[in-house]
Amino acid sequence: MNQKQIAVIGGGPAGLAAAELLSLSGHAVTVYDAMPTFARKFLLAGKSGLNITHSEDYARFARRFGTASARLRPALDAFTPDDIRDWAAGLGTETFVGSSGRVFPAVMKASPLLRAWLRQLENQGVALRTRHRWTGFADGGHVFETPEGRTIVHCDAALLALGGASWPRLGSDASWLPLLSERGVEVDAFRPANCGFVVGWCASFSERFAGEPVKSVTATSDAGTFPGEFVVTAGGIEGSLVYAHAAALRDRLQSHGRAVLTLDLAPGRPIERLARDLARQDAKSSFSNRLRKGAGLDGVKAALLRELVSEEERTDPERLAIRIKALPIPLLETRPIAEAISSAGGIRWSGIDDAYMLKALPGIFAAGEMLDWEAPTGGYLLTACLASGRAAARGIDDWLRR
Repeated sequence: MNQKQIAVIGGGPAGLAAAELLSLSGHAVTVYDAMPTFARKFLLAGKSGLNITHSEDYARFARRFGTASARLRPALDAFTPDDIRDWAAGLGTETFVGSSGRVFPAVMKASPLLRAWLRQLENQGVALRTRHRWTGFADGGHVFETPEGRTIVHCDAALLALGGASWPRLGSDASWLPLLSERGVEVDAFRPANCGFVVGWCASFSERFAGEPVKSVTATSDAGTFPGEFVVTAGGIEGSLVYAHAAALRDRLQSHGRAVLTLDLAPGRPIERLARDLARQDAKSSFSNRLRKGAGLDGVKAALLRELVSEEERTDPERLAIRIKALPIPLLETRPIAEAISSAGGIRWSGIDDAYMLKALPGIFAAGEMLDWEAPTGGYLLTACLASGRAAARGIDDWLRR
């Protein structure tokens, strides 16, 4: 049999998923990665417990990808969260559903799954090449910088799975974006997703409360109202509750130049009760004592009110109650994209066909975080990377057979 030669450029989850499927289809597959080892971001995500997918109702799950949900849906339908759990089990990694609905490996690590996956790929005949940095095109092939020097690889088809722009030290530095743009591929600049935000804290608040978790609150933005917790940082806020609002807050900052995240610091207490209980406190007592006795708030929650509420509002029980139930945190900007968990932007969906092939570059496909989609944390990001890699593999196989 005359095997087709396929280059998978990028050894993260999307690229490895594609290589697995393509090698099973009988093709000769080589995976190239710029780093000394594969899937570094995958490993980092799994250091504290790899969130591999989510167990929520699938119809709801498939809508978690914003404006890209419709384009991603066929790929997700072909590799659902249940399929991912079966796939992991086939590699010797059993999974369980946590209290939040998130799915984790029983061993709570990414490394055993990755090692088994790479072994399987090698057993299927996949060639794995590290320290091969893709730098573009020349002489009808793909150019790589390697420890031995520059080399050009010619292949029958190629998949680009080079990642987005978050955590560039792990390999996803988006250096590919101008290389594709100059070839006519439709792209958008990358933007941080699932990111923290800068807040203009005063020095004393920042010094005292940096690293403090703010628990049992709800937060409201254009994205809606969600319960959860977040962390105060020296320069702003971050954490799961902030990430849930990050896309809406980022977009509002971009369009209006300002954004606020509004907190309910006492979600279990009606505003009328708060106002009544605060009014009963001795006006001569300190602000801290009035908050603690009248609203049950102390520590970082009390400090947030002291930081963000005017003196006039602090001394008026009704106005203070309103602020406790709706405390706006003014945001100045997003944290740098290099710190973000993921990124939005990249190759526009209008620039690829339904088989994940670049319309401007026939025979070259793309998958994973190179494409313009984003999702919340909770297993959605990894699931879409795996699913889009497999979808692109099917596209490559169909294209080659035609």
